[in-house]
Amino acid sequence: MAIFYEDSRTELKEILNDKFEKVVVSFLNNKEGGNIYIGISDDGTIVGVTNIDKIQLEIKDRIKNNISPSILGLFDVVIEHYQDKDYILVVIASGSEKPYYLKKSGMSPEGCFIRVGSSVENMPLNLITDMFSKRTRNSLRNILSPRQDLTFSQLKIYYQEKAKELGNNFLTQLDLINDMGKFNYVAYLLSDNNSISIKVAKYSENDTYNLIENEEYGFCSLIKTTKNLLNKFDIENKTFTKITSIERNEIRMVDSIALREAIVNAVVHNDYTNEYTPKFEIFYDKIEISSSGGLPDSVTREDFLSGFSSPRNKELMRVFRDLDLVEQLGTGIRRILRKYDASVFGFYPNFIKVSFKFLKSGFIVSPDKTLFETIKLTELEKQMISLIEENGYVTQQVLIQILSVDRSTVTRHIEHLKSIGVLERSGSKKTGKWTVKK
Repeated sequence: MAIFYEDSRTELKEILNDKFEKVVVSFLNNKEGGNIYIGISDDGTIVGVTNIDKIQLEIKDRIKNNISPSILGLFDVVIEHYQDKDYILVVIASGSEKPYYLKKSGMSPEGCFIRVGSSVENMPLNLITDMFSKRTRNSLRNILSPRQDLTFSQLKIYYQEKAKELGNNFLTQLDLINDMGKFNYVAYLLSDNNSISIKVAKYSENDTYNLIENEEYGFCSLIKTTKNLLNKFDIENKTFTKITSIERNEIRMVDSIALREAIVNAVVHNDYTNEYTPKFEIFYDKIEISSSGGLPDSVTREDFLSGFSSPRNKELMRVFRDLDLVEQLGTGIRRILRKYDASVFGFYPNFIKVSFKFLKSGFIVSPDKTLFETIKLTELEKQMISLIEENGYVTQQVLIQILSVDRSTVTRHIEHLKSIGVLERSGSKKTGKWTVKK
């Protein structure tokens, strides 16, 4: 039997009652957010929900219409199933525009609530005043777009592909305009044409001195840019192969799910208010992804690694989730940590970096089979060719490190491959490139 119990981040409700919004507000004002289960009694028994689609729509309407400021992008409503019963999970992220309150009661002790243990309590006036004074006012929604001649053809196409038509009031629905009816910075990021550029740099070694490739993605809807980045890294994330006497094993250089989550997280949670964009770097032995802004206020390293959700850009989060680029709130970091330990994350005052080391031990990049069928090569030479095919600018020092051999061994085998016409060198000794001849 599934075990559920109430605590500071969990509320159980047998039915959707009139206290629902108060619980939502208390989680929005909580630094960790929280989860509300509908269809589970106080003792943790799953009683289920009837008319589940109707209840799901009612939940969304009540959250959107009864709570202020807008919390679009800060909640998920998920239908879950256990044995023969359906129940609803409402995931609430911590909001950045605290204090949140019930519209009918206003920003007052009667309208603002906080979570104390497993209970919901009215917020004292001094806390309301303190939270309001610290409220994040420089959100993307409140920043004026540098252009007001924006179009959204690309965004509309992506919504159509998901069978989610955007109505005539989509600018308001997606929070693309400010209180004065002007396009805001969210609209600018999602528009067909902008000046937002995200760079992908590739280096031949493990430092930034030997740049061999520098590509720009952007100047279009951030959704299109993200999809282009995902395609780029799907190509770069090559498959490694290990052949034994028993079986053939194949694995990507970096876990594809973790890499995808890191790319999307970097884009959607980047602090665009400082005009810096995420940075993507490919080294000979790792991929590093950096997003600007550091940890959000009041979120600790432990909170972050535990998957507590406090979206920096709730409007972007909402759109990315609509288009299935982001799944349930707070799951991205947990997906990465299923495959890697916390050491892949680096936390700095002004940015967060995730670094994925390539898998090397016992595996080589899948070679061109016809090459090895026609020429007799040693296993070491096959590995060298695979590495050179992956990166023609690879240096002897890098080959020494990856293959765990000395310089004389690498030199000897390179000379042999050159002599039989497999390898060809072009350019200078320091900056030239190797080519594998088919």
